[in-house]
Amino acid sequence: MKLQTTIATAVLAAGFAATALTGCGAQDNAPAPAPASPGAYADVNGLHMYYEVHGTPTAQPPLVLLHGALSGIGTDFGQLIPELSKTRQVIAVEQQAHGRTADIDRPLRTAQMAEDTVALLRKIGVQQVDLFGYSMGAGVALEITLKHPELVRKQVLAAGGLNAGAMHPGLLEGLAQLKPENLHGSPFHNDYLKNAPRPEDFPRLVQRVVEYDQNDLPNVAPEAVRQAKEPTLTVIGDSDIIRPEHAVEMFRLFGGGIMGDTPAGLPNSQLAILPGTTHVTLVHRPELLLPMIPAFLEAPVKDAQ
Repeated sequence: MKLQTTIATAVLAAGFAATALTGCGAQDNAPAPAPASPGAYADVNGLHMYYEVHGTPTAQPPLVLLHGALSGIGTDFGQLIPELSKTRQVIAVEQQAHGRTADIDRPLRTAQMAEDTVALLRKIGVQQVDLFGYSMGAGVALEITLKHPELVRKQVLAAGGLNAGAMHPGLLEGLAQLKPENLHGSPFHNDYLKNAPRPEDFPRLVQRVVEYDQNDLPNVAPEAVRQAKEPTLTVIGDSDIIRPEHAVEMFRLFGGGIMGDTPAGLPNSQLAILPGTTHVTLVHRPELLLPMIPAFLEAPVKDAQ
């Protein structure tokens, strides 16, 4: 079994890169990324952190977008921001070492990225938000919700998990083999070269992410999730790195998985498994996400069940 795992995981990094090349915004008919003109910087926790504000304030809290590892705002959300920002304000951030936010001398950690995000939101005067976190960003979103519940009204957790068991066996070992050259020519690499303040730091970003994957595994207690009151939309692809069984477990912990044809009705939390969708392509399915996310965010919240 150990030998089989070693052989299988040796090719996962290359496979991840190949998937990125074919699935992450590489479609010929994909809309162009959202323009960077709404961008600005805030100095928080020693970090010169980049963020963008799209749309105008409405009666609803702004929607905060939290990108995945190796990525950035346009890479992950370029196909979603133009439509999402038509009906609500959207705030998107770029975390340490990612996109237009330069690296500083500290490792990547979920808890720190969450605190950086909260500090930025407070600095620009935001009192309450909805969160949409993808992959690494889903972990950041959940950390914010658990540590700063007063800030969060609803959350969308896309392609994220509560612990290492969320992922298919062997994945983390494969990602440990990831090299910068595996990603050359991918949207991750191309967008970094275009946007980063120091494009030559791409190998440093990959090193940061590999170290993060090996040393900051999620380990969220089920009871902590069960106590969270914020309505949660859990989203994965049907061919994601996150196992569907784990997504169902998360849905139940957030109060879902009950029979809705009763006087109590539907729960506040929801589950979506996108058909024909991988981990990398999940945020590039606007035809599925754009009807779903606003409907969830705008749905009335019932009293705690």
